Amino acid sequence: MGISRRNFLKGSGLAAGTLAVTGKPAQAGVDSERLRIKGLQTSTTICPYCAVGCGMIVSRNYANGKIVNIEGDPDHPINRGALCSKGSALFQVANNERRLTKVQYRAAGSDKWEEKSWDWAMERIARLMKESRDRNFVHKETRDGREYVVNRNEGMAFLGAAALDNEECYLWGKFARAMGVSYLEHQARI
Repeated sequence: MGISRRNFLKGSGLAAGTLAVTGKPAQAGVDSERLRIKGLQTSTTICPYCAVGCGMIVSRNYANGKIVNIEGDPDHPINRGALCSKGSALFQVANNERRLTKVQYRAAGSDKWEEKSWDWAMERIARLMKESRDRNFVHKETRDGREYVVNRNEGMAFLGAAALDNEECYLWGKFARAMGVSYLEHQARI
């Protein structure tokens, strides 16, 4: 049985009228929003990739805390639910089977990776940074026959990244300056 143009327009008008009067689709009784988030804990956050500050809704499973969905926040005044390609792909950062969750270390000259503890890695990083700072620290500098206090570390450079939010960048910059690093740069400017 074919549908005529007239019957199609009648049906469309009836469906639109039902939606306009009741505010719900013709299949009343189905609360899709409640079903969509059943068993999930949702929270809002800001996308970490650039300084625009787009709002996001993150949904986690109550049982295991695993992130199951990330989407744009339609109530956020900046992006109103839209996300760029990086923001849309943020879910893959949280849920990726190739993401490393343990410290991997390859000794100089070795061809094999070893699994190490986080405590070992943090202690090693701190020790190597301290040794480098002590070895390359310049306290005073002479220019034009005058001696100046410069307190700079010429053996390190710090590079920020677009995945850091404003607060992390602030702390990163403070830490770099406390270490005496004058070679402080950001990935967006390179």
